[in-house]
Amino acid sequence: MDFKTDINYRRQTLIKLLDAIQSREGEIIKALQEDFGKSAFETVLTETYQVVAELKRAIKNIHRWAKPKRVFPSLLNFPTSDYLYAEPYGSVLVIAPWNYPFQLAMAPLVAAVAAGNSVTLKPSELTPKTSELVAEIVRLVFDPNHVEVYQGGAEVTQKLLSRRWDYIFFTGSVAVGKIIAKAAAENLTPVTLELGGKNPCIVDSSANIALAAKRIVWGKFLNAGQTCIAPDYILVQNKVKPKLLDHLKQEITKAYGENPQMSADFARIINAKNWSRLADKIDSDKVYFGGQINAETNYIAPTIIDEPALESAIMQDEIFGPLLPVISYENEQEIETIISKYEKPLSLYVFSDDKPFAKRMVRDFSFGGGCINDTVVYFGNARLPFGGVGHSGMGAYHGKRSFDTFSHFKPIVKKANWLDIPLRYAPYGDKLKTLRRILKWL
Repeated sequence: MDFKTDINYRRQTLIKLLDAIQSREGEIIKALQEDFGKSAFETVLTETYQVVAELKRAIKNIHRWAKPKRVFPSLLNFPTSDYLYAEPYGSVLVIAPWNYPFQLAMAPLVAAVAAGNSVTLKPSELTPKTSELVAEIVRLVFDPNHVEVYQGGAEVTQKLLSRRWDYIFFTGSVAVGKIIAKAAAENLTPVTLELGGKNPCIVDSSANIALAAKRIVWGKFLNAGQTCIAPDYILVQNKVKPKLLDHLKQEITKAYGENPQMSADFARIINAKNWSRLADKIDSDKVYFGGQINAETNYIAPTIIDEPALESAIMQDEIFGPLLPVISYENEQEIETIISKYEKPLSLYVFSDDKPFAKRMVRDFSFGGGCINDTVVYFGNARLPFGGVGHSGMGAYHGKRSFDTFSHFKPIVKKANWLDIPLRYAPYGDKLKTLRRILKWL
């Protein structure tokens, strides 16, 4: 079967994948729990639901998405019919991360298959239970000539990158993203890079502080802070900072109890290496709340860091863990000074009931996407493209945009034969005057 051209085959394969995922949701939940303590609720909300929704959307719309699109023709070419034909790039490499190892492996796979590509999927070696389950599902559903899974560490990734691909889709860190981009450049291979950055969360004095704290705590400590779009640090107007700190403390306790280490809802750091990286960022003199750690279980408590220096370790790079710096500001110039110290972030969040202020924050800073008066949730709307800008990534996907990402749109002009205007043909003689008159009206 030619999956590149047979839309029905693609659709039926996606239906098989949907059935396989839905029937094995319990196994997926168990795998993520074993890999790094993710709760069933977070797994369903952020992993299986997202993939199932993408699958249902693709199954419903694949014929419409793949159908040639007629576009308005140019009068210069009259008489013509003009179209865009969606064709697959061909052989696609998808490299998935460990933080959302099911969703961020399967969602790009669904899109690439829907667009008609063959796919090689490299899941993360840091989540072995989930990655093996992903491989099992792929083997169950797909012909190996259509989709295959390669497991292993950095050496496997390097070998895969040495091959020539028609498209590469990578989700991960900025540092590795640069390696991917360099490898892709050798063959001028187009890429999507879903990276990260230091995502600011701005809270001004007009905000509903209690509600802001609840939404920040949820977005920051979801998946133990191991989320590329989580708030990385808070910038709060100085006169409401004490109130915000108090509410943040209350909300962490409400969410995870007096001892979050005993909470079934709080995940663990993925491995010892990342645990050590995060533990080294904790300055005990700056801890306002939390700070407890346990190396044996890769546990780091939800921790609020009060007024860290901008030169401190925690403010140098993306944190990617349950540490939340809170920094006060007095005026908008201070906000600009701090945010401009860093590369363009993947996300920016603003909590404010001052509409002009919120609009200025959205307008004045470049970032991938964000929210006003909430965190993270923009990811959940498939009508909004998800992706970064600058160092936080390139390219975007979700919904119809996912199909488009893995498709080349081929422009075709179909010229009629019943009329052939001689103006364009040499010798041109005095045709320039006529051309100028026509161009004025176009």
